[in-house]
Amino acid sequence: MNKTVNINLANTLFHIDDDAYNKLRRYLESIKRSFSGTPGSDEIIADIEARIAELFLEKMENERQVITQKQVDEVINVMGQPEDYMVDEDIFEDEPKKTYDAPRSKAKKLYRDIDQ
Repeated sequence: MNKTVNINLANTLFHIDDDAYNKLRRYLESIKRSFSGTPGSDEIIADIEARIAELFLEKMENERQVITQKQVDEVINVMGQPEDYMVDEDIFEDEPKKTYDAPRSKAKKLYRDIDQ
């Protein structure tokens, strides 16, 4: 007999095996660490949790089904490893970087050859 835990992912209740719960918890914690200090990290993590909930719902045959470690492994394979979530800080900048273009002092003029 295995112990089960009730969890809430994206406002959806799931029954999950204790070992599967521990694995999923470690996975989500490592994702949170990879986003720590990133603007909007709470929203990103909520979106990831929502996608995980969608994947669990697709795999469930009925609402009383218990999620197993095999199903958690399958979801992790679909979602990717936490290293895949490393973000580039430049994509979260509100303002684009401004570049300075030096004025062209000796710009060449273009002429059209009217004979051709």
